[in-house]
Amino acid sequence: MNLPNKLTMLRVLLIPVYILVLYLPEWFGVPMGIAAWIAALVFVAAGLTDLFDGRIARSRNLVTDFGKFMDPIADKLLTASAMIMLTHLGKLHPVATIIFIAREFVISGFRLIAAGKGVVIAADKLGKIKTLLQIVFIVALLLGLAKPFSLLQPYYDYVWQAVVLAALVMSVVSCVNYITKNKGVIDFHDC
Repeated sequence: MNLPNKLTMLRVLLIPVYILVLYLPEWFGVPMGIAAWIAALVFVAAGLTDLFDGRIARSRNLVTDFGKFMDPIADKLLTASAMIMLTHLGKLHPVATIIFIAREFVISGFRLIAAGKGVVIAADKLGKIKTLLQIVFIVALLLGLAKPFSLLQPYYDYVWQAVVLAALVMSVVSCVNYITKNKGVIDFHDC
């Protein structure tokens, strides 16, 4: 278990911490503002492990099959868990969460079929923009729960809603782009 893989596993282990922190208000009466700040810090820390594990793996030639397999799973578990908890707390519409998670299933399935044919479909710019927008809105929604900007709160709500909408659009666009660019991977005549 090299350092990049340990960072990937740390990301997975931070997911239940994030979830438990958001249940502190319900279970132990901790103010939601405090729990939301802690959850935001845990989410950002988990996100940073994604940034560092890839860079370290590539720079030190530590890329492994385990890392190639586990890294995208850890990413999807983290963002899906974050969105599901925000949906549970009433900050993210369930339809948005379904679209975000469905997109990940479609792309993962598409990549699985491609891998079976020896084709690797790497993340492209649109997918990376989608991921960045998701990270921004998850942190923004958590900070919205913490209400750090009470004077700006009405405007803050409009801003994060715009970021969620942009992330939704980018999720659909990047999904269509992946499929269009790689449509030769699936033989639709077999249907």
